[in-house]
Amino acid sequence: MGHRPPVLPLCASVSLLGGLTFGYELAVISGALLPLQLDFGLSCLEQELLVGSLLLGALLASLVGGFLIDCYGRKRAILGSNVVLLAGSLDLGLAGSLPWLLLGRSSVGFAISLSSMACCIYISELVGPRQRGVLVSLYEVGITVGILFSYALNYVLAGTPWGWRHMFGWAAAPALLQSLSLLFLPAGAEGLTAHQDLIQLQGGKASKPGPGKPQYTFLDLFKTRDSMRSRTVVGLGLVLFQQLTGQPNVLYYASTIFRSVGFRGGSSAVLASVGLGTVKVAATLTATGLVDRAGRRALLLSGCALMALSVSGIGLASFAVSLDSGPSCLATSNTSRQMDLPQSSALPKGSSLPPVRQTSGDPGQSVLSITEGTKPHPITTDSLEPALTTASPVPPAPILGHTLLCWSALVCMMLYVSAFSFGFGPVTWLVLSEIYPTEIRGRAFAFCSSFNWAANLFISLTFLDLIGAIGLSWTFLMYGMTAVLGLAFIYLLVPETKGQSLAEIEQQFQMNRFPLRFGHRQNPSGIQYHRLDVSSAS
Repeated sequence: MGHRPPVLPLCASVSLLGGLTFGYELAVISGALLPLQLDFGLSCLEQELLVGSLLLGALLASLVGGFLIDCYGRKRAILGSNVVLLAGSLDLGLAGSLPWLLLGRSSVGFAISLSSMACCIYISELVGPRQRGVLVSLYEVGITVGILFSYALNYVLAGTPWGWRHMFGWAAAPALLQSLSLLFLPAGAEGLTAHQDLIQLQGGKASKPGPGKPQYTFLDLFKTRDSMRSRTVVGLGLVLFQQLTGQPNVLYYASTIFRSVGFRGGSSAVLASVGLGTVKVAATLTATGLVDRAGRRALLLSGCALMALSVSGIGLASFAVSLDSGPSCLATSNTSRQMDLPQSSALPKGSSLPPVRQTSGDPGQSVLSITEGTKPHPITTDSLEPALTTASPVPPAPILGHTLLCWSALVCMMLYVSAFSFGFGPVTWLVLSEIYPTEIRGRAFAFCSSFNWAANLFISLTFLDLIGAIGLSWTFLMYGMTAVLGLAFIYLLVPETKGQSLAEIEQQFQMNRFPLRFGHRQNPSGIQYHRLDVSSAS
């Protein structure tokens, strides 16, 4: 009889390494794009295709990944996604033409999207209510660490011949370590009967599929049966408000705000990426420590309220502080190897967005904006910008009368990143991994994830047109009003799942056809936990 594997540390490593892989793959293109442009002579359109190809694979995974997760299991889905990621990384490392690069990036996008969904579900099912929030939130922590790690590695390899091949290849390391950790863990909730020592973690009986278990189809997500429609409203509302509050596009102006307070050139880019990334890591770690103490609703409500105030503050400040338009890929060939990455640093659970080609003044000049979609996750979500520099001239030093407003905008930006990182970023994907029945959890999670990507795409495509129609300040103020609506949605409809097993969350939804202020009626204090002693027959 062998020793039991250390379940909680292994679950933590699976969650953290999965997020690290996700974040690294999203941000690595920022350092690789410029050398790729120089080595392959990529045009603006080709650069956009290369960055956006990740989205194509991720969108495909969000459409079919749910069925893969439910049919083949969470663990197999993660292992399979790692195989695809390793193949994509190998393809990118050996690629000699643009088509091979596009194939590799699409494969990587499919892999990280599938893995992000499967990881959150797998961890939420494998551990109990007292550890679930922390361990699932570690995925978001891994995303932020992966992004910062990619910045550091991109900087180290920037002057290395064919350094971009090494940048892409290093993504294999955390994927391999995650696969190794998975080998010592059961297949998921369906494997608990073979690992009875995990029953204590779930706080209830080990469940296994049987004739008494309800079976669900995809269409059941829109029916009143077992409050499935209510759950779908909660899930879609969270992912939509996560994006409609404008978080990716607000970060689009991060570098400009840093320049407005006196930081010039490369320093503004470094502060916008590393500075905001550090703030995000700190806020996400704070959320990880509080999510099982303060609860999901408390973090969502406080984060959304602070987002509404801070983004409105940026909008008010921008009435007096002139903010330029964003970067242009046409300037890339004339730049040094400095990377202007204001958006990448705040990327949450979830995903990246495609490039947005809009004209800015000159119809031949494309504006490229890459913005995020959580994680899965997560995905906390944020935005990712390739190695581009600002096309507009560096603004003059701020007039003394504007200094206070510029610093106010900077503080609001920091608060906005922090608020998203301890609210919508990690908690959205945690709640999604908890509220659906096991039998349809993969498909439901993937369905909401696809709306997350679609909403992110919509926000990006309409951003510049919206600024042209109502102005930058009113655009930010509109995002603030949307955050207020999101605050009301969370208060009225989002349940509190802290301290409850997945079975108890299921019972709560079945007793409440629509969970109006659902979190206030729950009393998890009476939940009993006990360990079952099961003799081993082996």
